[in-house]
Amino acid sequence: MSAEINSANLGFEKEIFKAADKLRGNIDAAEYKNIVLGLIFLKYISDSFIERYEELVAEGDGFEEDRDEYLAENIFFVPEEARWDYISKHATQPDIGKVIDEAMVSIEKENDRLSGILPKNYARPELDKRRLGEVVTLFDNLKLKEHGDSKDILGRTYEYAIAQFAEQEGKRAGEFYTPSSIVRTLVEILEPYEGRVYDPCCGAGGMFVQSAKFVERKRGRVNDLSIYGQEANANTWKLAQMNLAIHGLEGDLGQGAADTFYNNQHPSMRADYILANPPFNMSDWGGDKLAEDGRWQYGTPPEGNANFAWMQHMIYHLAPNGKLGLVLANGSLSSSGREGEIRANIIKDDLVEAVISMPERLFYSTGIPVSLWIINKNKKQKRKTLFIDARSLGHMVSRAHRELSIEDIDKIANAYHQFVKGEDVQKLGYVHEADLEEIEQNNFVLTPGRYVGLEEVEDDGIPFDEKMEGLTAELGDLLSESHKLEEAIREQLGGIGFDL
Repeated sequence: MSAEINSANLGFEKEIFKAADKLRGNIDAAEYKNIVLGLIFLKYISDSFIERYEELVAEGDGFEEDRDEYLAENIFFVPEEARWDYISKHATQPDIGKVIDEAMVSIEKENDRLSGILPKNYARPELDKRRLGEVVTLFDNLKLKEHGDSKDILGRTYEYAIAQFAEQEGKRAGEFYTPSSIVRTLVEILEPYEGRVYDPCCGAGGMFVQSAKFVERKRGRVNDLSIYGQEANANTWKLAQMNLAIHGLEGDLGQGAADTFYNNQHPSMRADYILANPPFNMSDWGGDKLAEDGRWQYGTPPEGNANFAWMQHMIYHLAPNGKLGLVLANGSLSSSGREGEIRANIIKDDLVEAVISMPERLFYSTGIPVSLWIINKNKKQKRKTLFIDARSLGHMVSRAHRELSIEDIDKIANAYHQFVKGEDVQKLGYVHEADLEEIEQNNFVLTPGRYVGLEEVEDDGIPFDEKMEGLTAELGDLLSESHKLEEAIREQLGGIGFDL
């Protein structure tokens, strides 16, 4: 099983986060998240800078303080007072918070891309400066090279920390984190090798990072991806910017945090791939003010639920051959009224390529079951939709949280790719290929369980009458044993003066 999927198997990243967690004290998880992720980011860009700095010193041409030498290599320029060795010298001093804040300010001044993004609240009184210094010293002493490339380790630690904060924040986590099981499933299905990748509710940017990792796994070039995103929460937008930077990715996330419905940051962009996990069943999205919006090609979404507003926004932004994978609550598969009409219109336009029921408890933020919708502007299997019931997959990694293994994800993705190729994928209880007529007969309800049927139980060869005779005899023996136990209990209670 891969560490990329199963957070229970993480090693060094877990160590770093556990040690940094001592800083928390009584700080709220949502605030503490920005403090720790900011420190990880500061360490990352300082390490990247020093690596290039030492190369330039070795070349001997005196260019080691030339800002352009770093920007040309897509490395942030870090001024002397923001470099980690300078910060670590102040780790035991009471002004360590002020030193870090000033480092963040100077980095932003030198790098336009980071302007207004980095956290600058380390000097505030409620942050224990002794603990802050201890975390700085911890990062300073980590022998990252022993565990692989230091920048890669810090990138993985950033992701791991985001997942841990999602667990701590619970219901609020949906604002910034989509479980890696779900993200990787979408990525393996859509296979975003090159082109424009878009997420209109990008959270901390996990969809983009996993898309880039997919390209790297397939030995492609990450530069062939153009990243576009949007995020409404200002702090989460900053996390996404740092997440892209720490993974060496460039992307256009708009001018700042903005509401996708009311302040669309990419109005004319048409994406080759859209991967998204919009807020489930969002009721206060302001639909009453957008009734005539040009994005509602399949019907005006109800004011009380934004599920089909999100879906239509994404369809609107698809290129002619574009593909879309999104996560929605299961209610969207069978809802009636206006939502049912919109769903029927989308199906009739032959856009729904696959629907996958996912296991419960994949999210930290909600226990409700979800499904993946795969929408394709140019389906290879015309007038057909693949249904996969994957609810039985996955394994519990804690009492409250389930994850999918690499094998589980491959099983889902392989069924999809075989279907696209025209191969027979039918498997009772798991996979079914339905044509448009069958879906219409089911009133355009898309719940996979309705189509895949019940899994076949292997015949053991014993005739039904013989099997019933044996089961009846076994039940008789059990009832007889039950009566004997009941009598023994009555006798014991009677012996001590109690009647049952």
